[in-house]
Amino acid sequence: MRAELERSPLVQDDTLPVSERGNLIRTAVCQYAPVLGDMPANVKKGARAIREAADNGADLIVLPEMANSGYVVFSSNEARSLAERPEDSPALASWQQLAQEYGAYVVAGFGERVSDTEFYNSALVLGPSGILGTYRKTHLFYEEKLYYRPGDLGFPVFELPFGRIGILICYDLRFPEASRILALKGADVICVPTNWVSMMTPDRLWDAQGYCQANYVALANAAMNQVFMACADRVGEERGVQFLGCSLIIDPAGTPLAGPASKDGEEVLVAEMNLSSARRAKHRNDLNHTWLDRRTDLYSPMLGHARDS
Repeated sequence: MRAELERSPLVQDDTLPVSERGNLIRTAVCQYAPVLGDMPANVKKGARAIREAADNGADLIVLPEMANSGYVVFSSNEARSLAERPEDSPALASWQQLAQEYGAYVVAGFGERVSDTEFYNSALVLGPSGILGTYRKTHLFYEEKLYYRPGDLGFPVFELPFGRIGILICYDLRFPEASRILALKGADVICVPTNWVSMMTPDRLWDAQGYCQANYVALANAAMNQVFMACADRVGEERGVQFLGCSLIIDPAGTPLAGPASKDGEEVLVAEMNLSSARRAKHRNDLNHTWLDRRTDLYSPMLGHARDS
């Protein structure tokens, strides 16, 4: 078993560079209500949430989906007017400056403009040195398909000083292949900027425990893949669309470390993660390792994912 473990390309080691505290990090999810089309207000809301998270020791901070612009657009022209080029975005410039000030890393949902006809629902990783990378939403939900292009960057994993992170956006969580590919590529934490909406479960938005259905989807993804998951939802209502809140941070056993947050309040949740223990947890006992137990004789090792495999 140990010889096979050492040879397997899908079993990640524990040799990443680490912060001064080793593989113990603090992660925050920021729940608030971006204002549709009010870019200056959204810059301030995001900055205030980042500062609160960082003042509470957060190394990794996750903002909601479309945090720079708001979400519900009604036309391609409106999508064009709200999407920004990363290099020209006041929001990203402000949030990156805070990342530099605090020595933290920020994952920010972002309406990305590539050209006058090419827009994406994206998330960017901001660090002390600038923009470190981009993920573009792979699975577009409802009318997003009318105004945005499906993601074309695959499922990148970003190496930060303390570990590896992957990103999914909202509806991506409904497709288990996405989380599994990120886990197979070595992600320790999956960050999820999201806008969970009432139309997914109109007859039952929250249960008696205060969970929305998407919480259970996230819990299952974390448990199946033995990864931490940090889901930052928004709250409020926008053009008749209600958002569900319930942001949460989950450990690799599928147990909430923080949250779910309230259904309508703006708040910041912070939890500590031990990335080393999560990697070791994949080796469940003397006879079981999560990756080595996979029956890749019956399905492809990376689920057919060719990009960056």
